[in-house]
Amino acid sequence: MRKIIFVTGGQRSGKSAFAQNLAESLSAHRIYLATARHWDEDFDKRIRLHQEARRSGWETLEEEKYLSRNDLSGKVVLLDCITLWLTNIYHDNEYKMQPTLSEAKEEWNKFIEQDFTLIVVSNEIGMGLHPIDESTRHFADIHGWINQHVASSADEVYLTVSGIPVKIK
Repeated sequence: MRKIIFVTGGQRSGKSAFAQNLAESLSAHRIYLATARHWDEDFDKRIRLHQEARRSGWETLEEEKYLSRNDLSGKVVLLDCITLWLTNIYHDNEYKMQPTLSEAKEEWNKFIEQDFTLIVVSNEIGMGLHPIDESTRHFADIHGWINQHVASSADEVYLTVSGIPVKIK
């Protein structure tokens, strides 16, 4: 039976740690679906920190955009994170709003047709600073809409604030 748990919050709010602990409580063998693209040395360091935080029992799959091409039926999957996945789609669509939104929704809908337990991490970037330029404002808008789309398909939703997860759905 499919179950989707959405975990959102600000940068360094503790959302990934909460999601990882949740996945570990559900199964001895979990899939970590990583969406990060290797942009630069600093980003590679952030990726390594996430890798080091994972204990044994994790299998890592890297998928920058096409989540649905992985057959994850019957598995416990931690998708970390929507923000980076959406960044990749936005970049590849040359920072255009409508193609990004359409592609992301279509791919998400295909992905969640699977029968799995999915824990999804995303940033709540709309609660941060007001974006300074048009492209960043567009991304913040797209991200907010995609978070709403993901949350609407989720069975449970948590907002993580200062390391404390609060169940909101």
